[in-house]
Amino acid sequence: MSSQCESTAKKASGAPLGTFERYLTLWVGLCIVAGIGLGHLWPTPFQAAGHMEAARVNIPVAVLIWLMIVPMLLKVDFRALHEVKEHWKGIGVTLFVNWAVKPFSMAALGWLFIGVLFAPMLPEGQIDSYIAGLIILAAAPCTAMVFVWSNLSGGEPHFTLSQVALNDTIMIFAFAPIVGLLLGLSSIVVPWETLLVSVAVFIVIPVFVAQAWRSLLLRRGGDAALQKTLSALHPVSLTALLATLVLLFGFQGEQILGQPMVIVLLAVPILIQVYLNSGLAYLLNRRLGVAHCVAGPSALIGASNFFELAVATAIGLFGFESGAALATVVGVLVEVPVMLSVVRIVNSTKTWYEKREVA
Repeated sequence: MSSQCESTAKKASGAPLGTFERYLTLWVGLCIVAGIGLGHLWPTPFQAAGHMEAARVNIPVAVLIWLMIVPMLLKVDFRALHEVKEHWKGIGVTLFVNWAVKPFSMAALGWLFIGVLFAPMLPEGQIDSYIAGLIILAAAPCTAMVFVWSNLSGGEPHFTLSQVALNDTIMIFAFAPIVGLLLGLSSIVVPWETLLVSVAVFIVIPVFVAQAWRSLLLRRGGDAALQKTLSALHPVSLTALLATLVLLFGFQGEQILGQPMVIVLLAVPILIQVYLNSGLAYLLNRRLGVAHCVAGPSALIGASNFFELAVATAIGLFGFESGAALATVVGVLVEVPVMLSVVRIVNSTKTWYEKREVA
C-alpha cells in the first residue's frame, strides 16, 4: 500500500487550498454581517428578489447557483468511470457511507438534537424546517472541494476523479428519492413537484451543460483551454457564492438577531455527522486493506457535502426565510475548518493506518 501511495502522491493533481477557500469561514461570517445589515436597512430589494420566481424556483438564486455549480462540474470527467474497478473497495466504502449512512444518520441526528434536545431553545415553527435543511445538506456528496481535500491528504487522483464522477451520476437519480423519503419519515410535507424541478434545474441540466462545454473546450484547445476557462470562471463562482449568502442572510437577519444561538445549535449535528461518517469510511477502508492514498479521500468524500446544491434546493422547497435555508448555510459556515481538521487527522494517522499492512 505504501509504495502505491508514494507513486501516486508524486502524480497527485489538484490545486492547494487557495486564500479564499482557506478563509471561507471568515468570508461567510462577513456575508452574514453584510446580509443582516443590508436586509435591515434596505429590505425592499431583498423582498423583490425573493418574489422573482418561476415554477417555484427563485430566478436570482438559480442564476447564482448555476454560476457556482457549472464551473465545478467542468472539472468532472465522466470518462473516469471506467477506472472504478481499479479501486473498487475504496469506492464501495465511499458509496456505502455517502448513500446508505450519511443521509440517514443526519436525519437521526437532526431529530435527536433539533427535534428533542435543542427544541426548547429554537423557534417552534421552524424546527421541522431546520431538520429538513440538515437532511437536504447530507443527501448530496461534495463535487468540487473534494479535489482540494484529496490533494491535501496525498490522495490518489484517479480514485478521487472516478468517485466524484460516479457520485454525480448517482445523484441525478437518487437525490430526490432519498430527500423525499427522509422528509416523509420526519413527517415533513414533501413538495414533490418542486423537488423534482430542483433536481432538474440544479443537477441534471448543469451536468449536461458542463459536460457539453467541457467536450467543446477539449476539442478546440485541449486541456490548456479547459484550465484557462476554469481559471477565468473561478472568481465568478466565488462571487456568486458570496452574493447568494448575502441574499439569504438579508432574509434571515431578523430571525438570527432574535436568536443568535440558532447557528451554533444547528452546527452541532453537522459536526457530529462529519466526524462520524469520515471516521467510519476511514476505518472500513483500513479493515479492507485499502491503500492510505485511497482511504484518505474516501473518508473526506464520505463526510463533505454539496452545499451549493443544498442551499438552492432548500430555498426552492421552503423559501428564503425558512429554517431549512439557514441550516444549509450553516453547513457552508463550518465546511472548511471541519474538513481541514479531518485532513489533519488523516495525515497524522498515516503511520498507524499502514501498520495493518506491515502486520
